[in-house]
Amino acid sequence: MAFTQLLVRLPGNSRRIAALLALVLLVFCGLSDWWGQALQLSLPLLVGALVSGALVSWGVPRLRALKLGQVIRKEGPQSHQGKAGTPTMGGLLVVPAGLIVGSLVAPGDGRLLAVAAISLSYLAIGGIDDWRSLTRRTNKGLSPRGKLLLQGLTAAAFLAWAYWQQQLGSDLALPLGWVLPLGLLIWPLGLFVFLAESNATNLTDGLDGLAAGCGAVVFTGLGLQLMLRGHDGDPALAGFCAAMAGAWLGFLVQNRHPAKVFMGDTGSLAMGACLAAVALLSNSLWPLLVMGGVFLAESLSVILQVWVFKATKGADGQGRRLFRMAPLHHHFELGGASEQQVVVGLWACSLLLVLVGLVLVP
Repeated sequence: MAFTQLLVRLPGNSRRIAALLALVLLVFCGLSDWWGQALQLSLPLLVGALVSGALVSWGVPRLRALKLGQVIRKEGPQSHQGKAGTPTMGGLLVVPAGLIVGSLVAPGDGRLLAVAAISLSYLAIGGIDDWRSLTRRTNKGLSPRGKLLLQGLTAAAFLAWAYWQQQLGSDLALPLGWVLPLGLLIWPLGLFVFLAESNATNLTDGLDGLAAGCGAVVFTGLGLQLMLRGHDGDPALAGFCAAMAGAWLGFLVQNRHPAKVFMGDTGSLAMGACLAAVALLSNSLWPLLVMGGVFLAESLSVILQVWVFKATKGADGQGRRLFRMAPLHHHFELGGASEQQVVVGLWACSLLLVLVGLVLVP
């Protein structure tokens, strides 16, 4: 059966669906805590959600008063034009909430502070991009080259710190006990992961609650697999991931359909950078690749759309399109599924990918 036909059967109340997602993630964390006999995941998840939810609820009227209204690109689906003016840059509220709660999981752990620092750096880059878009009243902020340069320099600084502190391994853990020795190739791979993940989460942030819900699921998945590793695990980073998952769940209170606030590049770039940093420090690149499959698919859909269009472009300047519209979520929208159905369907896909990733824990 077609994907869009499956989505039609999904329930329509966004509050119930968001609450159900939070309950599912809390159950997963609770089972992990029961197995490990410690409140390593469920407590940070709950505290992160409460702090984030309260801060975002307080901050949305302030963002509205500052007239930080989203500019909708004309090339997008016409149904999205009604979202113009919705407060954006919500990442300024949710990301610090998650980072503060996450850092308190293991106070003094330099790795958590480093993850918080790189996340805040990408938040600043996204903030500059959002601000320029708002002041110019267009959907274009920083130039793609300028944004990539800032992202790359910041990522290189993080990798240098991790290498200096002997926190950056040179072997890549794979399923079935396989290990891929990378040596110095971990540097370009790490740089690629930062750029790819942050821009993938940025592309995913196109529907109400989509990136926030998927982010909460993937952060929870990373935390779970770090606990399932036993002696090779990392409870501190696992708790940090749970706090970040909770923060994005709290954000859904205002970001679920119909969204009262958007995260903007401020939030989406920080989300991707945080995921990349945790994965690199914990040798979890393979789990991130699997569990973050929705982010990967969204990014690949844009790359393939551009490549096919350019490869088939004729004398009239027109080429074929592989998808109705990229990123992938717009393809499903234009296929007849409602925005909320697409969002819930991709949340479900993320949950399934997390389960696959847990089965394939290195």
